[in-house]
Formats: sequence, structure tokens, C-alpha cells
Amino acid sequence: MSKPVDSEVSDVSGVSVVRTYVQNHRAAFLDDLAEWLRIPSVSAQPDHAGDVRRSADWLAAKLKETGFPTAEVWQTAGAPAVFAEWPSDDPQAPTVLVYGHHDVQPAAREDGWHTDPFEPVVQGNRLYARGAADDKGQVFFHTLGVRAHLAATGRTAPAVNLKLLIEGEEESGSPNFRALIEDQKARIAADAVIVSDTGMWAENTPTVCTGMRGLADCEIELHGPDQDIHSGSFGGAVPNPATAAARLVAALHDEHARVAVPGFYEGIVELTDRERELFAELPFDEERWLRTAKSRATHGEAGHTTLERIWARPTAEVNGIGGGYQGAGGKTIIPSSALLKLSFRLVAGQDPDRIEEAVRTWVGDQLPAGISHTITFGAATRPCLTPLDHPALQSVVRAMGQAFEQPIRFTREGGSGPAADLQDVLDAPVLFLGISVPSDGWHAPNEKVELDLLLKGVETTAYLWGDLAEHWRDAH
Repeated sequence: MSKPVDSEVSDVSGVSVVRTYVQNHRAAFLDDLAEWLRIPSVSAQPDHAGDVRRSADWLAAKLKETGFPTAEVWQTAGAPAVFAEWPSDDPQAPTVLVYGHHDVQPAAREDGWHTDPFEPVVQGNRLYARGAADDKGQVFFHTLGVRAHLAATGRTAPAVNLKLLIEGEEESGSPNFRALIEDQKARIAADAVIVSDTGMWAENTPTVCTGMRGLADCEIELHGPDQDIHSGSFGGAVPNPATAAARLVAALHDEHARVAVPGFYEGIVELTDRERELFAELPFDEERWLRTAKSRATHGEAGHTTLERIWARPTAEVNGIGGGYQGAGGKTIIPSSALLKLSFRLVAGQDPDRIEEAVRTWVGDQLPAGISHTITFGAATRPCLTPLDHPALQSVVRAMGQAFEQPIRFTREGGSGPAADLQDVLDAPVLFLGISVPSDGWHAPNEKVELDLLLKGVETTAYLWGDLAEHWRDAH
């Protein structure tokens, strides 16, 4: 088995001070977190708009109490975000921006919660509440982490210029986030971005995520006759839009499950042999994964493992297909229209604009005469990827290694998120630092966070800022 990136503890005295500080402040930290979790900041429900604002105000006040000289609530066209800044006293220090979100998914006791979702409960070593893991707990560990960093180093300001941007609409699709960061680009400018809205492989397998796929999606409307017509009188003599939709779907992949859109794979960043080795080292149980997926067989692009397919390969999926008569019994018609919904997960090297152009051309080339169409794309998300040898990523790995005292392995995320917008607008590498595990139940009833892991997150950030300051300077 190849060895993961070295993450051995290098400062025993610093580790001891950090751990003592964290334990001494554990109770107050959890009390504060519980207070924040009681605010039902559900961005998707208009009735909770005031709670989302209250959540932002609460966090801004708490960040000032933590020591951030600047902590502001930024209003958007939707829900407010929070920005905080704590400059270093080192003129050579790099600037780091931490991203997270303070809004949460809807939750109600009748959804299957064992307790009130907005009344935090500690049971054993777990804290149950909506937002405990996604994402208030993972945002909040930065507050105690920076204080432990100062206590261990004797500094009065962080070793890096530390900024936080905590969004208020992530659970609603971040509709105003891109506009916000473009408007505030100068204020949030950074050398690196830390995203604390992610997780690890498992409690006993700490990992760092190195990338997320992007997303492009579209809706295709196909039009044939001006109205539904008799299949006996006209069938076999005019094109059928439902048949055209089926043929379009059938042509989307080749016999090797590769996307058949010309140019789709141009420029993609292929997995390195080292990355494939690291993926293979993870304790992946495919049968268990299938049970989670409620499926009975794996399927995908030939020549790649399941983890490679969901983390590092682009995809095309049919999200919906319809057309013609859907009621009981038969109705012998040629329908006037059909509808397709497609989505494309993108990897590093793929540009959503180029993919959109390629798909538009491909659809037009596939359709027969007599079938017109309209195709509408939604807002795209770009992929993001940080190379394994990037110095900022190495700092995250070393800091986690100090906290967990074991090798740190690597994953990617198959989904998409606003991290790519930060990478795109700020032209800065994105690093993922999260301690949540799959059993935490994001978006589900009885969401929880493992308290030991939450405090490991605190500890990791306490080591991270000094490591980044030291090694980023060397890298530059």
C-alpha cells in the first residue's frame, strides 16, 4: 500500500497547548453552538426570513466577541451573508478566506425527528440538531480554533490574514452568491480558500477532499405536429417528437457508457496514477454503497472504478423524459410535443460554456426534419480541483494529521457547490476542510455531529494557520 502524504506531528508542545485549551473551553463552545442552532435559519421558507437574518446577526456578534476586528452582515437580494476579517500582524502573511453557510434545511418533528430539530440535544458523544453538521457546527469550530491558535503561539493576531464569508442561501441553491462575491471581490480577495462545508470518509478514516465536479443542466422541448394527431391516419408518415426524444436519449452514450456528445471530453484533467492508487486505498464496500444507492448493480464508463466514476469522470444523466398521453388506457396519437431534462457533471478542464455549445450542436444534429426544438440551460457551476502537491493542500493535510494522529487520505466530491465560484472569481485554490461523516444525516431527520470529530476540527484549524503562513511563504 502506497503511503499517503506525510502528516506526522511536528510540534508536540504546540499540540499539548492546543488540546488543553480546547478541552478547557469545550463546554462554553458547545453552549454557544447550541444557542446558534436554536435559530431556525431555513432559507427556503419565507416565513423564516427573519430567523435567517437573526442567525446572521448572531454570528457577526459572536465573531466580534471571538476577536475579529471586523464582522459585518452583508445583505443580498435574498438572505444575508456574514463577512469577518482579522488581519495578521505579519506583513508577509498570506490571506485565507473561510467559506461556509449559516442557513439550514427545513426540519419538523413530524418528519421523523426523535427530538425537536431546533432544540439541540447531546446524547452520548453526539449533538443532535438541524445544522449541527451542515453547516453551523463546521463553521463554528473556526471560532475556537483561531483562539486556540493564538493561545498556542502567543500571538495577538492570526499567523495569516484570516477572512470568513458565511453565506445565507446555500440550502436554497446560492442564487445570489455569485453576484455577491463579484461585488465584494476586493474585500474577500485571498491567496487560498478553505471550504468547511464537506466531510470525511469515516470516523476512523480522516480524509481531505481535493475537488468537486461542476454542473450544467438543460431542458429540451421537442415539437412535431401543431396538435396531437391520429396515429392511424398519420402514423409512419410524419415524425413523432416522443420517438425523437427516445432516440436522443439512446444516442447520449456509446456502448462503453461514454458520453457521445462530440468534444465532451476535450481538455479534461485525467486522473494520475497516484490519485487512482489513493482512491483504491480507501476502504470502499461496493455492496454497501449499492444498498445506500437503493440499486442492484453498478454501471458507468468502462475502464473506471465506481469511485472514479462518481468523483473524477464527467457524466450525462437523463433527469426526466415525457411526452404524449400519460393517462389510463390507450390513446392512439402522435403527440405534438415531448420533453427532456438532462444534466452534465463536469470535471476539471471542462468549461460549462463549451459544454453548452457542444450539447446545443449535438441536439440539433440528432433531430430529424419536422421536429423543432428549444433548449434552455440553467445557471452552471464550474468544477474545481486542487493538485495533490499544492502547498496549501499540504498544509491542510499536515494540520489534520496533527489533530487525528494518523495518515490523511484523499477523496473528491461527486456533487457541485459554490466553491467553484470562489475559485473562479478570486483565482485562488480551494481547499476542503470538513469533519462530518456520512452518518451525520445531512438534510435528513436526526441530523447530528460527532463531538470528538467537531473538536478535531477545532484542533485542525488551530494548527493550520501557522502551517499555511510558514509553507506558503516558502512556496512563493
